[in-house]
Amino acid sequence: MEAQELYRGRLIDHIHLVVKDLRASRRFYEAVLGALDVPIGGEGDDYFWCDELFVSSADSQAALGKLTGRHHLAFQARDHAMVEAFYKAGLAGGGKDNGAPGERSYHPGYYAAFLLDPDGNNIEAVHHGPHTRSAASVKITF
Repeated sequence: MEAQELYRGRLIDHIHLVVKDLRASRRFYEAVLGALDVPIGGEGDDYFWCDELFVSSADSQAALGKLTGRHHLAFQARDHAMVEAFYKAGLAGGGKDNGAPGERSYHPGYYAAFLLDPDGNNIEAVHHGPHTRSAASVKITF
């Protein structure tokens, strides 16, 4: 597997999900990522990848025979329509509803949808709306 493009300065470089049913996961991720205009980047008998997401079966050499636990992944969408397309495609691709498209109270303009993938991971598409600034200018305090 080789990366098509290397991005520097990101907090997350890549994530690896180990799934029990690679075929079901492939169907789901092809659907939701296709709705977000992200194609499958490559594949092998026991894995596939898209952008910085690597998904493999437990018998993959990279997995060490263990499934990953439950994760929450949020993918950025260009607009509300893309969030809605993500949600519809995910349901058709074997995902389960975990929050229909709509405004959320996280911050003004936060529009998202949530699905559970075949392994129960909480997968989100979010459009942050016109009230947000670029990542370089946002300061978060807890």
